Amino acid sequence: MHLSEQTPIPAAALPLAEFRAHLRLSSGFADDTTEDGLLESYLRAAIATVEGRVARALFARAFTLRLGRWRDGYAARLPLAPVTAIDAVTLIAADGTETTVAPTRYRLDADGMRPRIEAAGSALPMIPTGGAVLIAFTAGFGAAWDEIPADLRQAVLLLAAQFYENRESGSSADLDFGVRALLERWRDIRIGGGA
Repeated sequence: MHLSEQTPIPAAALPLAEFRAHLRLSSGFADDTTEDGLLESYLRAAIATVEGRVARALFARAFTLRLGRWRDGYAARLPLAPVTAIDAVTLIAADGTETTVAPTRYRLDADGMRPRIEAAGSALPMIPTGGAVLIAFTAGFGAAWDEIPADLRQAVLLLAAQFYENRESGSSADLDFGVRALLERWRDIRIGGGA
């Protein structure tokens, strides 16, 4: 299994002004934006950390999932939520030949916790021997910062502030209690081997 982000979060979508206010950095001066590159990097690191902890894409964007085989011939769980669309499914033969699967052969079960691609008939398309399947999908709460749930937004700001505060020491301390508490309800409980 290999998950790839196809479209990065646009810089304009990041809450730089809100993060600057959260840090209580000075405002109203001509060089107000001198630290924006640094603040953006901490926001991106915090977003990636939060997304990794809760298996949720915060900002809506395109991803691809490459699988060498189906775990179950009828459905396959997607590693991120919330999934809003399956954009394409492509079978890749061992020689690299690609075949697009008709959208009538699969559907999205957009379960908020465990989204998955399901067969529209009796089984998902056969993956060629030595080949793979590439599933292109869109996941995320929305394109704008305000569309992300408030507790996840707060966790991102707190974590980005933690990164900013510890920038000099290079400390890689664990997530503080406040961040962990905000993320706890979003964590996926896994029982068994991929239940």
